Amino acid sequence: MKYALFLGCTIPARARNYEVSARGVASRLGIEFVDIKDFVCCGFPMRGIDRRSAWLMGAYNLALVEEKGLDICTLCSSCTSALTEVVHSMGSSHAEEHADMLTSLQKMGFQYSGRVKVRHIARILFEEIGKEKIKKTLEKDLSGLKVAVHYGCHYFKPSEVYDGFDDPEVPYTIEELVRHTGAEVVDYPGKKRCCGGPVLPVEEKVALTLAKQKLDDIKEAGADLICLVCPFCALMYDGNQKGIEAEFQETYNLPVLYLTQLLGIAMGIDRKSLGLNLNVVKTKKLLERFY
Repeated sequence: MKYALFLGCTIPARARNYEVSARGVASRLGIEFVDIKDFVCCGFPMRGIDRRSAWLMGAYNLALVEEKGLDICTLCSSCTSALTEVVHSMGSSHAEEHADMLTSLQKMGFQYSGRVKVRHIARILFEEIGKEKIKKTLEKDLSGLKVAVHYGCHYFKPSEVYDGFDDPEVPYTIEELVRHTGAEVVDYPGKKRCCGGPVLPVEEKVALTLAKQKLDDIKEAGADLICLVCPFCALMYDGNQKGIEAEFQETYNLPVLYLTQLLGIAMGIDRKSLGLNLNVVKTKKLLERFY
């Protein structure tokens, strides 16, 4: 099983723990990642300014991968959404609108016929690896850990481009993957709410307030940690948690783990190889019984 690994912009700069844990888990499961050195931004940050340029950036990345006969594995939910929307749009009744983009790609020496699939790593784990193969790799039972799952907005939205993957109203796939480890999934109010990250550049107080509300709900529900699959969401709950505590005079001390870190712990992968030393909210005390 071979995929081109699309890291996007945020992960190499601010979420290396996500990358290293994803590589470690993939290796245990027989997934081979191919690094494409010419990848550029997915185009997501450009969409509100210049939609055509955003789509062209996405199409360029897809063309790079199609040339190598691969599909794409993404880690960032926003990258997944942006690239999947390009695939969907260019292969639909709107394809004529993108004829000029195909021409632009041809000028760069690329052809794009729409054969590339874009899959978030969690979707690959859920649909293509599956429960039985995952469980065969697990060495540690994480029973006793109470985990609150945060899905975020772009993991399954816009739903029409994801071919029916998961249910945006009653999501379940990440929770199912967490349960494979033996950990307990804790339900809580507002599970589907946004982390606040998209508002951060323009209204910091609003963004931090949104994140605080979810931290309050998760703390009240008695969770030991938050599990998520997007670097922007991790920035809000892990990177900004101490700032939220200071701003609102609260104490949470809620570690935030990527799904790949949690699975990696259950697989017996060492702390450094999972990037646990890079998490802002320290995990050592909570996880000491597993190491």
